[in-house]
Amino acid sequence: MICAISGEVPEEPVVSKKSGLLFERRLIEHHITSHGKCPVTKEDLTTDDLVLVKTNKVVKPRPLQAASIPGLLGMFQNEWDALMLSNFALEQQLHTARQELSHALYQHDAACRVIASLKKERDEARVLLAQAERQIPLLTASAANATTVISNGKRAAEDELGPDGKRIRPGINPVIIAELAECNALLSGQRKKRQIPATLASVDALERFTQISSHPLHKTNKPGILSIDIDASKDMIATGGIDTNGVLFNRTSGQILSTLAGHSKKITSVKFVPGSEVIVTGSSDKTVRVWQETEDGNYDCRHVMRDHTAEVQAVTVHATQKYVVTASMDNTWCFYDLSTGSCLTQVGEASTEDGFTAASFHPDGLILGTGTTGAIVKIWDVKSQSNVAKFDGHVGSVTAMSFSENGYFLATAAMDGVKLWDLRKLRNFRSFAPYEPNTPTNSVEFDLSGSYLAIAGSDTRVYQVANVKLEWNLIKTFPDLSGTGKVTCVKFGADAKYMAVGSMDRNLRIFGLPGDDDPEEPRSPHHV
Repeated sequence: MICAISGEVPEEPVVSKKSGLLFERRLIEHHITSHGKCPVTKEDLTTDDLVLVKTNKVVKPRPLQAASIPGLLGMFQNEWDALMLSNFALEQQLHTARQELSHALYQHDAACRVIASLKKERDEARVLLAQAERQIPLLTASAANATTVISNGKRAAEDELGPDGKRIRPGINPVIIAELAECNALLSGQRKKRQIPATLASVDALERFTQISSHPLHKTNKPGILSIDIDASKDMIATGGIDTNGVLFNRTSGQILSTLAGHSKKITSVKFVPGSEVIVTGSSDKTVRVWQETEDGNYDCRHVMRDHTAEVQAVTVHATQKYVVTASMDNTWCFYDLSTGSCLTQVGEASTEDGFTAASFHPDGLILGTGTTGAIVKIWDVKSQSNVAKFDGHVGSVTAMSFSENGYFLATAAMDGVKLWDLRKLRNFRSFAPYEPNTPTNSVEFDLSGSYLAIAGSDTRVYQVANVKLEWNLIKTFPDLSGTGKVTCVKFGADAKYMAVGSMDRNLRIFGLPGDDDPEEPRSPHHV
């Protein structure tokens, strides 16, 4: 009888009930404790499945070699030789394993280097792609302009005149109209759920505002800042001046980032295109320019639009950030595609009477408001380019206008002050006449939350926004520190935590809480 594990005669044999195999008891019990299975058949096996085999105890016979000393020495020599051979085989296997491991480590290291190189190339490609996505659409303008020039040097169909002597425009096609409608539906839905941000500056904070800095951005021989815009996401301020330059200013660092030089007359309007590195400027030289940031941080002019025949007074960017409308003293407004710089449509009768002096998109993007030299405020349906409403009552040219973020208030400014219009009922529900009869109100601006209204004329005044029935309280009046007696533009920063003010001198002034960029925990203003 031979043990199925050791191959020797067992001293205490047992038999498995399941397989009938014979084992040495101590070996099979140890195996069952470790694995719980039969070592031969791999079936589940317990000690209860083992049956002890009773045998007579016998003395194991001594091997013949162990009967003498020379025999024992021979056995020891054979065991030693076998041990040496086994040790040599193990050393050979170890050496082979080391070589394989070294080769595997080398391959792993090489693979890691290749992966790191590929990741670096991928990241560089992504950066280049992002830059290309910003630059290629604007660069296509030059190609588009090139295609409009034919062999005899004449302009192609874009500038061709129709039977009535006007330029032929491609119009706002159904695809663009659908895009505008989709944007309108999205923003309208979000507006109903929007709440006043908890980080909005409180009324108490605005009452403590004072001038915290003044920055001479424009030339001394032609002072005057006519337009201001703020990119709240980057804390950058753009100004347009009488000196024909636009200036891009970083409020955090207090440094001028770039100067936009190219217009031949004063810049009347400057606007950031949110979410991009693009700025649009309008000028009294009858042109509109689109500026694109370059790799070195400066801004290059990508498009010059020359569709107006008189001074461009206002620029307003659509909520899709793809289109822009410009309003001019030639009594027309143009709808432009920013990526190509092409005028899709020009609305209005070219005339020297009642030119447009102000323009602004409704926050949802399907309504456009314009102001005229004839004291008329016109509301346009962008999809049909039709005039759907007119507001009169002002005295003098409409100098500025601003839609509230709530979607149903419109503030307009003129010689006689500021009027507030309810777009739901198309009526004037409140007027402010803060200045002398011969002092115009030059700027009016809601903050991004629609909680505050700023008015600029001979000084700057901030009001707390209420509803149609409640009084709009004056929070604070900021005197004109330029000494010119004419504040030309005002703009709220992010969360109304500061205001940027331009006057008829060369300085940009910042009003806020002294020594504190983050006003105290806000007390939410009353806002309906």
